[in-house]
Amino acid sequence: MTLRLRLLLAFTFLTIVTAAAVAGAGYVRARDAIVQRAQDNAVIETTNRVEQLYPLPARAVDAAVLERVAARVSGREGQALAYGNGTSAGGMNPAVITAELRSLVSSGRVGWQRVSYADSVWLVVGMQLRVSSGAPSGIEVYVLRPFTSEIAFVDELARNAWLIGGAVLLLALGLGFLAARGVLRPVRELQLAAWKLGQGELSARVPVRGRDELASVASTFNSTASSLEHHVGELRRMEADARRFVADVSHELRTPLAAMTAVTDVLDAETASLPGVAGQAARLVNRETQNLTRLVNDLIEVTRFDSGTAALALDDVDVAEVVRTCLRMRGFSEVSASLPDGVRARLDPRRLDVIVANLVGNALRHGSPPVSLELSVSGPVLVIEVADAGPGLPDEVLPHVFARFYKADSSRGRSEGSGLGLAIAWENARLHGGTLVAANRAGGGALFTLRLPLDGGS
Repeated sequence: MTLRLRLLLAFTFLTIVTAAAVAGAGYVRARDAIVQRAQDNAVIETTNRVEQLYPLPARAVDAAVLERVAARVSGREGQALAYGNGTSAGGMNPAVITAELRSLVSSGRVGWQRVSYADSVWLVVGMQLRVSSGAPSGIEVYVLRPFTSEIAFVDELARNAWLIGGAVLLLALGLGFLAARGVLRPVRELQLAAWKLGQGELSARVPVRGRDELASVASTFNSTASSLEHHVGELRRMEADARRFVADVSHELRTPLAAMTAVTDVLDAETASLPGVAGQAARLVNRETQNLTRLVNDLIEVTRFDSGTAALALDDVDVAEVVRTCLRMRGFSEVSASLPDGVRARLDPRRLDVIVANLVGNALRHGSPPVSLELSVSGPVLVIEVADAGPGLPDEVLPHVFARFYKADSSRGRSEGSGLGLAIAWENARLHGGTLVAANRAGGGALFTLRLPLDGGS
């Protein structure tokens, strides 16, 4: 359940409880006032009619007297009953008079009571008549008056209360929605700013309104975001400076390395005629110069990937021929290659050559023979698998195998590789819109699988 919904439900619940309490109390008071007024009016009217009979002559109470009394006090809507001397007269049903009301009237007081009669609510009012001397006459008068109009009015009041309550509920829902929306607006803004920050938009900020707790949270978020933006900016600047430094150094080294390579090539050609130690030194210089040249070239290639300037020179090529040429030019004659003819793809042949050379060279240096290379097509994807029969890759190495300058064995000599070959192969695969993954085969040995789109990633 969302916070907005919880706030809306809480606001609505409080509104319903408050409205119900106020409406209920108002309804009860209004109902009691209406009923009390109706009763008072009925009692006053009955009393007035009875008083019009005074002075009642002191004569024997008989049926004629009772009939005359009942007729005089009944009125247009009511029914009356007169008791006296053990007899009664009038059109009122005696069954509606309760013993409690008879007892109250017999004691000389005026009494009234609401009763249900003929599927309606009626009011019974009773009192004694007195003779001209003020003494009791022995006649009790009971008047039955309809209470229907008052009950109907109370029912109408209840219906109106329900209608007003429904309107108040709808209004409360609307106000609750607006209130929840207003309260949660800073939360939504904070959520959006946090999402933007997570997406790398470090300039995202939250407007600070007021001085409440949410304003304090927004201010803290802005301070944190500003600090993060500053530190990330510094890190990016330092990283850019480092990359620029590496690129500049690599480019500056190319010219002297080219001259050194030319000199070492001459020395390499003369090593056979040099004495033992001098020949070994010449061969060492030539080998290390080649390694340094390869490292510089790899660094230059990496800086192109980092700066986003690396681009594909796509061409429609015979993949098997590109792989054969790569193996032949590098002297990888001991590799068992399965290269079916007729596999054509749109890709950068130079970068494919770099990928294959790095994968096969890595398998030959760090794996065990036989090293195999298999070319196949799976739907719209070109698949190249390079495997060896060595011990495979340790589990702790697999997550880092394509990391730059990563070496599983830190004791390996510098001549065994720069640590950039697999990283460059992975970047070239990504540049094609493909993937390069490393795994261990079930029978032992490492397996590198390259997948590239046949259409060049279009």
